[in-house]
Amino acid sequence: MKIFVEKTNEPKSKPSAEGLSFGTIFSDHMLICNYSPEMGWHNARITQYRDLSLSPSIMTIHYGQSIFEGLKAYKTADKKVNLFRPAENIRRLNISCKRLCIPQIDEKFGVEAIKALVDIDRDWIPEEYGTSLYIRPFIFATDPYLGVRPSSTYMFVIITGPVGAYYKEGINPVKIYVETKYVRAVVGGLGEVKASANYAASLKAQVEAIEKGYTQVLWLDGIEKKYIEEVGTMNVFFVIDDEIVTPALTGSILPGITRKSAIELLKSWGYKVSERRITIDEVYEAHDKGMLKEVFGTGTAAVISPVGELNRDGKIITINNGEIGPVSQRLYDTITGIQYGRIPDKFGWIEQI
Repeated sequence: MKIFVEKTNEPKSKPSAEGLSFGTIFSDHMLICNYSPEMGWHNARITQYRDLSLSPSIMTIHYGQSIFEGLKAYKTADKKVNLFRPAENIRRLNISCKRLCIPQIDEKFGVEAIKALVDIDRDWIPEEYGTSLYIRPFIFATDPYLGVRPSSTYMFVIITGPVGAYYKEGINPVKIYVETKYVRAVVGGLGEVKASANYAASLKAQVEAIEKGYTQVLWLDGIEKKYIEEVGTMNVFFVIDDEIVTPALTGSILPGITRKSAIELLKSWGYKVSERRITIDEVYEAHDKGMLKEVFGTGTAAVISPVGELNRDGKIITINNGEIGPVSQRLYDTITGIQYGRIPDKFGWIEQI
């Protein structure tokens, strides 16, 4: 599909890299593509970033038929632009499409659409280490209809914006609240896809955790409320003695791309990595026995986020004296090093623009 380009005549001033937050500033352009049963995906165009004009009766507002992805573009020291495993994001987007009855997009086109948009706004990519251009592809239902069924028309949009660290703590350990009251997902639901509804379901628990002084929520399974699933914005790993454990993808956990990359790296370094069910009791028992060495999260936004404290119903444990551990640090240094071109990419993860 050809992508038509209409550059803005009103470019915005670019912010300084100092003090960049996450998700508040957006670049000059966006990509839009439409779907109809008669024409399929069509009319791909890059245009000025601006408000969308939509009917108040579009189905996504009322029934939540909406999915999204998140990835980043990085500027290297020699001014090249790197994308980290973009094909994995488009592949996962299509898995989400299938689950929510949305027509899938051509995966090659999806990657090329990302590249085309980032190339036009490459001057928006900040150059300081630790900053990047966040890329948000999303698809939503556009039928103006009040009735519960899949929409017949859709819009595929990509927007971008310069970002700094996702968490204010940066690479310093975060405090996580173990959620025992609310549930986010169950097997057979939407937990394993990147549906907007998943995040709406998590908001109440997140607000209450923040009120208690915690950065995020650690979710347990929705049936027995004892098996660990994931943190609100990232997958989670536990270094217990000589084993690195992450919850298995059993149908209610998002298959993170940074998670996948971390597992591949750890195995290449010779670590014992287990993808299995793990209870919150096992984690606390490992801590009591002095076997819990590290806890960390993985995700596009934060890359690697060490966890320094867990609170389960008032029982607080401190991990690694509240400091980043050697496994977390090595993973962070290696993944970001590959992303910014400081370390050779032995896995073929980088695509340059």
